[in-house]
Amino acid sequence: MTPTPLSEPARAALTIDGRRLSYLDFGGPGRPLLALHGHFNEGRTFAGLARALFPHWRVVAPDQRGHGFSDRGPDFSREGYVGDAAALITHLGLKRPVVLGHSLGGVNAYQLAARHPELVSALVIEDIGTEIDDDLSFCLSWPRRAPTRTALIEQLGDSARYLTDALREYADGWGLAFRPEDMVTSVGQVGGDHWDDWLATDCPALLVHGTASDTLSEAHAKELVSRRPHTRLAQLPTGHTVHETDPAGFAATVSGFLAALPT
Repeated sequence: MTPTPLSEPARAALTIDGRRLSYLDFGGPGRPLLALHGHFNEGRTFAGLARALFPHWRVVAPDQRGHGFSDRGPDFSREGYVGDAAALITHLGLKRPVVLGHSLGGVNAYQLAARHPELVSALVIEDIGTEIDDDLSFCLSWPRRAPTRTALIEQLGDSARYLTDALREYADGWGLAFRPEDMVTSVGQVGGDHWDDWLATDCPALLVHGTASDTLSEAHAKELVSRRPHTRLAQLPTGHTVHETDPAGFAATVSGFLAALPT
């Protein structure tokens, strides 16, 4: 009998040094896959992928520090993000999961593999490279609060379509599930040259590149794949958020890669 996927994933939390790290566990009997979102986002962004991979894969998707329902961390350092992911894997007893990450989460994923290779069996990296110089200061102009959800969406303008999961109602009105100033700090910490981390491991890896991305160029994507063993490139006609723009194509691409992994 085929297991029935959860209509709503189980939300739970891990306490790390008194700080709440919230996560969604989509359940099922399958092999574990840890999914790490990008800036401004949260674990729920991978709900469609989790449904597509069920029941062969059990997707666990945390709200990383300072995002979603998780508390802010004492910092937004590389060590902090990687430590959170490692702690969650250990807490849940996940046996060498595949680690998937988009943007910020992609860097966190391959740095997790570099620092804790015993915890990671394979990588899926969505539209991020190793030479990063991003600027998120534009988000500092976003409203802190608005009287209604509709008013918040109107004030956010074109940016609202990227922030659907991050809208929250608070005691003093509607706002975002993160602090924009934290995002600016975080992206500053993720910037730099991370080639050593990318090349530190040779576990199977899939790099998914949106061909219209303004974050990862085709030339850099091809260099990433050519320099790292056991790494393949998949290109889809999207921008930076491949899993949201083409969810079916992304799921099919990831599923094909996962199906070829050794058991």
